[in-house]
Amino acid sequence: MAKLLGFDFWKKTLKEACFVVAPMVEQSELAWRLLSRRHGAHLCYTPMLHAQVFVRDANYRRENLYNEVCEEDRPLITQFCANDPEVFIQAALLAEKYCDAIDLNLGCPQMIAKRGHYGAFLQDEWELLQKMVTLANEKLSVPITCKIRVFEDIEKTVRYAQMLEKAGCQLLTVHGRTKDQKGALTGIASWEHVKAVRKAVNIPVFANGNIQHLSDVERCIEETGVQGVMSAEGNLHNPALFEGRSPPVWEMAEEYIEVVRQHPPSNLSYVRAHLFKLWHHTLQIHQDLREELAKVKTLDSLANVSNQLRLRCQEEIARENEMHKESSLPFPHWICQPYVRPPPKEVNQNSQVKLTGCQKRVLEDNTVSGQQLSKNKQKKRSRNPDKNFCPDQKPKYIKCEQCGNPKGNKCVFNLCRGCCKKKSYKEVANCLSHGLKFKTKADAIKAQEDKRDPEIEMEKNCIPPQSLQHQPTMLQKYEA
Repeated sequence: MAKLLGFDFWKKTLKEACFVVAPMVEQSELAWRLLSRRHGAHLCYTPMLHAQVFVRDANYRRENLYNEVCEEDRPLITQFCANDPEVFIQAALLAEKYCDAIDLNLGCPQMIAKRGHYGAFLQDEWELLQKMVTLANEKLSVPITCKIRVFEDIEKTVRYAQMLEKAGCQLLTVHGRTKDQKGALTGIASWEHVKAVRKAVNIPVFANGNIQHLSDVERCIEETGVQGVMSAEGNLHNPALFEGRSPPVWEMAEEYIEVVRQHPPSNLSYVRAHLFKLWHHTLQIHQDLREELAKVKTLDSLANVSNQLRLRCQEEIARENEMHKESSLPFPHWICQPYVRPPPKEVNQNSQVKLTGCQKRVLEDNTVSGQQLSKNKQKKRSRNPDKNFCPDQKPKYIKCEQCGNPKGNKCVFNLCRGCCKKKSYKEVANCLSHGLKFKTKADAIKAQEDKRDPEIEMEKNCIPPQSLQHQPTMLQKYEA
């Protein structure tokens, strides 16, 4: 069967999907996708998968894709991050039988993407991206799609989208924010950029950004003319967003836990993270249960904490005076609703503290006080009062000669543990610094083999040595 392309792919394979759940690292796993589909989602993406790890690690493939195959979970698009055309194609070929399309992540703005050189940090390398998309379009049996962020200049964004379309991209998702718009500086997504791209290309376009309610979805389609709208944060706080409902949090939490019991994820941290998102507003009030939710280590325990939150909310509802308590939220805290990030705090111009362009919070100087630290660092400081957060005063680690990670201080090969393990295994050597004893084990096995008694070998073969002396020959049997 010929591969469907462009609008044919969107109409027939994706069934004209309009409501889309975004690819979210460790968040858009099978159980969450099934829950979202129950409540109006037409199309889902897998979490972003690392192409290089997907190629080399069979367990990673099983846990993140192969073990999550489900008939109800279609149509499905698998997303990869990659910066090497050959590795990207290898990963895509391993995944194409389990999904309806392969997506290339060109939109991740996080620091880990900058260090790994993928996501939105590839958006200036058009020649590389053109090669990756063209090769995928030629080699894969399913369509190749892309998810991008915009440039500040609308015309450059349009040329970027047209380049990807010409290379072979069959569907484009446009997140209307630049790669610097993240964290406290997230701001508002530009639908003008999305609208310009939609008019300039001849393939389906999905919009991403500013989607918190169903009314936002409808308004976005009307203003931009896109074929579908993708939601990430809005979906995490309200899985019934595409139904146009804002149900009680416990309704969604209990249904999600029920789905998790049928389709457990590879890591319980996924479930914990979803419950933190769903109960976000309530946990600001019931801090004791917030701490409990962070500590428990079984699914039943997580379900129990969620049930305690439900009971407390129902007690508040029963008390009429609590119903009219003043709040900045549009609904009571026990109702599914979006989380709106507070704007970044203004910094006093007379202060000597320097603020860089894309920074989430003020950098600490050498004499930083506890109040200037983030909450996470304050917790570390409370556990270790001598903890030093100044980058200039942190110890400099010597790098591994092969991969660049910190090497072991007393490693005989001057390598990190991962590289040392491979080298020690290959050369049958010891490295006491990393607790590796391949040579010792090999010598012990050899010594054991040398000491092995020949009679033991005969016993293994079920031939007792004494019985050989008394065993009659065939001639003796005949004479008798």
